[in-house]
Amino acid sequence: MASAHYLLAVAVSAVLLAVAGLLRQWKATSRLPFPPGPKPRFLVGNLFDIPTETPWITYTEWGKQYGDIMHAQVFGQHILILNSIKAATELLEKRAIIYSDRSRIPIVSLMGWDFSFVIIPYSDKWREVDWFIPARSYWLIGLLQRRRLFHQHFRRDAIPGYHPVYFRKIRDLLRDLLSTPEEFATHTKTMTAAIVLDTVYGCDIKSMRGDRFVHVTEEASVRITESILPGACIVNTLPFLRHFPSWFPGCSFHRFARDTRDLVDEMKSAPFDFAKQNMQNGAARPSVLRELLERNDTQRSSREQEEVIKDVAGVAYAAAVDTTTATLIVFIMAMALNPEVAKKAQNELDAVVGLGFLPGFEHRSALPYCEAVFREVFRWRPILPFAIPHATSNDDIYEGYFIPKGTMVLPNVWAMAHDESMYPNPDKFDPERFLNADGQLNGDDQILGFGFGRRACVGRHAADATVWATIVSVLSTFDIAKAKDETGKEIEIELVFADGMLSHPKPFKCSITPRNDIVKQLITNMTDV
Repeated sequence: MASAHYLLAVAVSAVLLAVAGLLRQWKATSRLPFPPGPKPRFLVGNLFDIPTETPWITYTEWGKQYGDIMHAQVFGQHILILNSIKAATELLEKRAIIYSDRSRIPIVSLMGWDFSFVIIPYSDKWREVDWFIPARSYWLIGLLQRRRLFHQHFRRDAIPGYHPVYFRKIRDLLRDLLSTPEEFATHTKTMTAAIVLDTVYGCDIKSMRGDRFVHVTEEASVRITESILPGACIVNTLPFLRHFPSWFPGCSFHRFARDTRDLVDEMKSAPFDFAKQNMQNGAARPSVLRELLERNDTQRSSREQEEVIKDVAGVAYAAAVDTTTATLIVFIMAMALNPEVAKKAQNELDAVVGLGFLPGFEHRSALPYCEAVFREVFRWRPILPFAIPHATSNDDIYEGYFIPKGTMVLPNVWAMAHDESMYPNPDKFDPERFLNADGQLNGDDQILGFGFGRRACVGRHAADATVWATIVSVLSTFDIAKAKDETGKEIEIELVFADGMLSHPKPFKCSITPRNDIVKQLITNMTDV
């Protein structure tokens, strides 16, 4: 009996000590301030301070007043903006256990995008894929701990297996640029779509109504990227509006969301059904999807698990095409504006690879200036000015500031890439900022747009290879310059970019011509191998 009383006393003491510790922590954090930021108004907080256009520019300006980390809130939703690589590294990588969640954004599920593991929070959905997760692989979007699916297909050492596909599609691009160079934007999107359709689905874009599919995916992706940032959609600010009918004032987002859901369903189903039919006909080529479906059949899994495969394949396509295309259009814009940079890269390519030959990945380490061009393309005009927002899964304290659980965390990649202390004269396209005095690459090789920590994009190795191979192939074969009007006067290129999570260049004109007759003949005679 005495022993039982003793154990009870110990248990009660332990509970009391735990409660006292929690009270001390609550008392300590309750006295700590939030990070600096604009002063909130009563009830609405910073509702009228949150920018709806090019917010990365506004937040960069805020940083000059408030510092590298800034706080805002709207109707109780806390928002943390990170303007420096140091803050992003300290929080999103070193404290990834707290900062790897995603915010609950109502418009995401209304639009049918809640299948995407890139943007959904930790949830029961992760448990849906347990049945086919190899013990030593990683999940497509970099959620490293429990849900690991596509790493075996997109890890760094798997990418060389896709090199033949990349170069086949790049050769198609070169032919298209030789034939109709004024349509460079369309040709670039076709190439990136073709690469992903081939590697993920085993599909040839020319055989599956590719134009329609590319359009649907582009529209569905644009809609989500324009809708998830703070202030972009009223239902994200006032979530209760999702329960109101579409005819209610301010609720027209319901119709927009329903239309988008239809696009998303078509985006996921069209290539999946096409690839599955090819498998049934015995005509399927090797692909990520084929391997997953064959594993599904072997394990006699349910139809619900097949739906999961459709979802993750859809994520792979949607996440890759628009971002890669936009990056390559930025490259073309940069070369047209900086012909001296293109010439210097071409001189290096001619010296290392030889005029009349296309470079391969075996040449990459011997092309430091081209590598510097590649890095500067990502830095100069990041097409993801914010990395996809994170969220805190617990309260935290950083540099004496209190960061509550559930805070939306916005890594301002634009501010980091235009930090004058790291990149002097940041608006200038200058590849030499990535070179040492001896012309060799320095250690600054982080592509900020790929994100941070556990939520970094696992597809970054595929994107890296696609963008690099396209850049050096185009530079080897074409001169890029400003277009001229009928009087011979150069047409200026305006640096105008779209708003939203994905900031791609608005349409512009430029001149793309073969460097010489040798190159023209090379492209004409190219055959696929």
